[in-house]
Amino acid sequence: MRKIIAYIMLALCTVASVSAREIYSLNNGWKFFYASENSSDNAREVTLPHTWNIDAFVGNGAYRQATANYTRTLFVPSEWQGKRLFLRFHGVQSVADVFINGRHIGDHYGGYTAFAFEITDKVSYGYNNAMLVAVSNTYRSDVLPASTEENIYGGIYRDVELIVTDKTTISPLYYGTEGVMVHQTEVTKERVSGKVDIALLGKHESTHNVTVDFLAPDGYVSLSKGVKAKIDGKLLSVPFTIENAELWSPALPRLYTVRVKIGEESVEVKTGFRRINVSTDKKFTINDRRVRVRGVLLGHDRMPNGNAVSKMEINSDLALIREMGANAVRSVTGPHSQHLYNECDRLGVLAWVDFPLTRAPFLSDIPYYSTARFEENGLQQLQEIVLQNINHPSVVMWGVFSMLRGNSKQQMDYIRKLNATAKRVDASRPTVACSNQDGDINFITDLIVWHQAVGWESGEITDLEVWQSALRTNWNHLRQAVCYGESTNPARIGAAAKCYGNAKAANTRNQLFHEGYARLIDEDLFWGVWLNSMFDMGSVRYVRGVRNSGIVCGNHKERKDIFYLYKSQWNRRKPTLHIVDKKRDVRSCEKQVFTVYSSSGQPLMLINGDTVACENVSRTVYRTDTLTLKGVNSVLVRVGDKSDEMTLTIGNYLRVQ
Repeated sequence: MRKIIAYIMLALCTVASVSAREIYSLNNGWKFFYASENSSDNAREVTLPHTWNIDAFVGNGAYRQATANYTRTLFVPSEWQGKRLFLRFHGVQSVADVFINGRHIGDHYGGYTAFAFEITDKVSYGYNNAMLVAVSNTYRSDVLPASTEENIYGGIYRDVELIVTDKTTISPLYYGTEGVMVHQTEVTKERVSGKVDIALLGKHESTHNVTVDFLAPDGYVSLSKGVKAKIDGKLLSVPFTIENAELWSPALPRLYTVRVKIGEESVEVKTGFRRINVSTDKKFTINDRRVRVRGVLLGHDRMPNGNAVSKMEINSDLALIREMGANAVRSVTGPHSQHLYNECDRLGVLAWVDFPLTRAPFLSDIPYYSTARFEENGLQQLQEIVLQNINHPSVVMWGVFSMLRGNSKQQMDYIRKLNATAKRVDASRPTVACSNQDGDINFITDLIVWHQAVGWESGEITDLEVWQSALRTNWNHLRQAVCYGESTNPARIGAAAKCYGNAKAANTRNQLFHEGYARLIDEDLFWGVWLNSMFDMGSVRYVRGVRNSGIVCGNHKERKDIFYLYKSQWNRRKPTLHIVDKKRDVRSCEKQVFTVYSSSGQPLMLINGDTVACENVSRTVYRTDTLTLKGVNSVLVRVGDKSDEMTLTIGNYLRVQ
């Protein structure tokens, strides 16, 4: 009976009879227990995606670095004899050892990329097979990242699939890809040229007919090529040229489907064609049209689910990012799931995908180890990152390192090797790095992004003008962008509210920091502006377990005031009118200053029905003089048909929960 139920559940994923290639979800039916428990007697039933750090975000001490086991049974029908079977894991954080029926079939080191193993000769047909995945999220000196601010949430946190194919097949084993990689070499209005690399598996030296079809955005087959391929362990490269192709751009994200067929089996991938260029005059262009890059850093977690993020939640995050007016995301530390980039492709959102060679701002950290195991792991992860995401037109740059210190020969040589590897595997995209250090390290990648914190860690915000002047004079030849944003804790503002007698005291330090940067950053000096970051992220390395640098809180719903600052300046489609700090509606001091963000011009402010003057202090920022208020006050701002309001109570702070 158990065999029958297992078979029915598997068959319901697609169809009962297996055709040339079928993919079955293996997200259900897992049991989980820590290795330290010594026994699976008390194993918990879990559904993937899953992390054992499910409550770590709230900073209650639940974050755990450990080794844990995931087990389940896999019934393999006898009808599948003669087929090939593969397991594909889309993400396990961060070291995985996979066993079938007690036999070790493979391991993977690195938590941000997919990997696959063939299990054709490891299973028993017509029987249940025991699967075991041993997972560890402990820090290691031979697995990147060796230093990070992010929590390394342990678990099988992305989907797991069983792939059933014919004996001759398009390989899912090639660096965890679909086995089809589209490289573009020439992109103009008249034509697109390139090659399709195809990884094949089958009888050695056998010859097969392979067809490659390019389906235009409307579904029409714009090009079809047939070739004879000999399976010899090498990639099959099929050159192509498409005349008058429809190009992909943020404004018109046109996508092609590339369908590769061998025998009765086919694999389809989506891609788009566009030409990326970043000039020394700080213009980022796609197909020769300038794009002002306004991006946000995107972490890998979400309260309270850690890194086990669903497709619906990714869609929600992108909707918030677009609402604010940002047009680009940076996948910090490593790539997100394929669904994020699929949506970026569809929506026209640009993506920078990081490589996990990064340094957290803690002196105890060692981000780079000059050992063979460390360097080999990095090169393996880099190739996985590039090849797994090469088909996405929204991915426009590869990150090589972030915030490293020092210019040691070993580290510099390794960075150069990484950069050269990224350029060799994919010559169509620029490489990029984020830096807050001087030195030769900044001249390796094609692009450099300066992480600036003047006015926070030291100096005044107005020192930005001095720094930008120095860039114009001495470093104007660099293709450079800027990144900024620092951690704060808005929860500490409110209950112990003090008297506010001037504008600086009336606003949080973080708000003034962003207002100052938004006012002083010269966008014509940079090809892009990046905010660090879009959402608060979990980090046990900070007080209360959260790095509060986000524009939006860790629940990915509650917008902070600075969200509306950038929305008022970046979102031209929807006007913004927002009273700052209106959630703090009970205050103890009679002296108050109000700030309003308005993208529609001078707001009319009424307090208790009386007009109050608002001074335009910067582009979309308006502020009142110090006002004296008592009791309960009605505050209303209006521009045209838009309005915002709050009720402010002045008196001893007392709130009934």
